[in-house]
Amino acid sequence: MRNAAATVDLSLLRYASVPSQISPLVKVGGKKLTIASSSASDGRVSCTFGRRELMFTATTSLLLRGANVSAAEDVNVYLQEEISKILSKGNAAGLLRLVFHDAGTFDKDDKTGGMNGSIIYELDRSENTGLKRSLKILEKAKAEVDSVKPVSWADLIAAAGASAVLICGGPTINVELGRVDAMGPDPEGKLPVETLDVASMKQSFKRKGFSTRELVALFGAHTLGNKGFGNPTVFDNSYYKILLAKPWSSSETPNY
Repeated sequence: MRNAAATVDLSLLRYASVPSQISPLVKVGGKKLTIASSSASDGRVSCTFGRRELMFTATTSLLLRGANVSAAEDVNVYLQEEISKILSKGNAAGLLRLVFHDAGTFDKDDKTGGMNGSIIYELDRSENTGLKRSLKILEKAKAEVDSVKPVSWADLIAAAGASAVLICGGPTINVELGRVDAMGPDPEGKLPVETLDVASMKQSFKRKGFSTRELVALFGAHTLGNKGFGNPTVFDNSYYKILLAKPWSSSETPNY
């Protein structure tokens, strides 16, 4: 392994002609490397890199490729910066509700709905009352981000929801970008209504791919907002504490 070496064409390093008796200096990533050269019968000049030079070149190459990845990540950073400018604890609950009403139309059986930005066409539906204000809040952020790189409504709403949870003391939620917006509204009747009993609610969310455990966890988001479960701007477990403290029976319809 100590003698590991590779022969490369110096023309790739823009040395069109180098006398064979000279060991040229090549700059890679700002570092000068000395390489041994020789002339072939066809006039081409080749050189040999030692193990140390190979390792340095490979590492530099990886770093340069990483710069392209960082450029893509910068778009996500810029998106988060613009969301932070319009986000507050006061509007966090509305933005989180906007996320669910966009994503909650998903039906795993017919593969319709989901996080596709269709909510922008559905604001006049009774179940979406009050969400026009939340969407209006996001319009400024979208305009700013679009001036740099277009972002879908679906991505913006998802990212805003994650930021809303975080600003209220909840966990960090990593949101991958790349969603494509729908060109029209999702079918009506896909969102569960608050008057459903427990059995019907479980069936409704089962069609969306949720287990009962996941459904219970999702309901914990009601800790934000004016549903009456603790501090409306603090993401905690007050929702569960209050439900456990209240007397109820299985025959009653819970207030979600």
